Amino acid sequence: MNTVIILFGGRSSEYEVSLSSATGAYNNIDKEKYNVLLVGITREGRFYLYEDDSTLIAQDKWTEGKKYPLSVDLSDGTVSVDRDGKIEHIKVDAVLPMIHGKFCEDGTLQGLFAVAGIPVVGCDCQSSAVCMDKAVTKAIVAAETGVPQAKAVVIKTADAKTSCDIAKIRLECEEKLGYPMFVKPSRAGSSVGVSKVKSAETFEKAVIAALTEDSKVLIEECIIGSEVEVAVLEENGQYTVAHPAEIDSGSAEFYDYETKYISDASSFYLPARLPLEKQDEVRGYAEAIFKALDCSGFSRVDFFYTPDGRFVFNEINTLPGFTPISMYPKMMVNEGISYSELLDRLIKTVL
Repeated sequence: MNTVIILFGGRSSEYEVSLSSATGAYNNIDKEKYNVLLVGITREGRFYLYEDDSTLIAQDKWTEGKKYPLSVDLSDGTVSVDRDGKIEHIKVDAVLPMIHGKFCEDGTLQGLFAVAGIPVVGCDCQSSAVCMDKAVTKAIVAAETGVPQAKAVVIKTADAKTSCDIAKIRLECEEKLGYPMFVKPSRAGSSVGVSKVKSAETFEKAVIAALTEDSKVLIEECIIGSEVEVAVLEENGQYTVAHPAEIDSGSAEFYDYETKYISDASSFYLPARLPLEKQDEVRGYAEAIFKALDCSGFSRVDFFYTPDGRFVFNEINTLPGFTPISMYPKMMVNEGISYSELLDRLIKTVL
């Protein structure tokens, strides 16, 4: 029986989402087929083997349960668990990462496990890092696919040291992008730190908020249209591209962190309210982007669909949410792939 780690928690601002994703994965993985280990990472970055009630994870009470310090051995594909002074070495066959945002989705943990010789489900270190950086992603997609994208300005912390610096950036963005515009961290997930800026008065505050999350900020023109998402599953060079879902953010300004994971303001349509030929068009775009960015395993590719019938690429998520309301598993279920089967097929890609 293969041993699989479900990895959760971590140091990113999406910690709570990770707990929900891990709980969903644990509840649906075939425990008769896999020896499942729950490995949590605290907000401070400490690794633990968790061996208590799984329902405590989503409640963020897992650190109060039975757990043992764990470290990754960088030589032989094992992890070491300290059980009250007695060290146990466990051979691991695969890691299923349920951590979103920084310190996992950016390729850092994929690199750690690669050095240790432990396969990780999904994109590798390089493609994870590339896709996490929205500015780099846009450059590659533009060069290799030609899929339409929003106009953008990229700035770094060094460009915005003072209010005067930010004012100069604002003038550039006003000329190139106009209002409204979106200010977002270049390397963060789930719309954390993203602001919709409608006037000059709120520009500086939005830039400062984005720079709190990342030293690199992407400022984009606002694309008017519905939000469309496509799930891609890659299995040894074979691709399953789901029919798209359409997101209605309701009263929210945009599909932000709270709308995705906390409130019930949004709704969705699955499949999207698009003609079949348009669904096929965006599925083709999603597969082309997935391949151009050298992705593997799974990713969710997000677009805007404009009133004049164009798709505009927004971003790609290499570790999309697996919470009970997350769109990636919902889209695959719509394709006839159950949550449990999806997990099994993902794990098999690295065994």
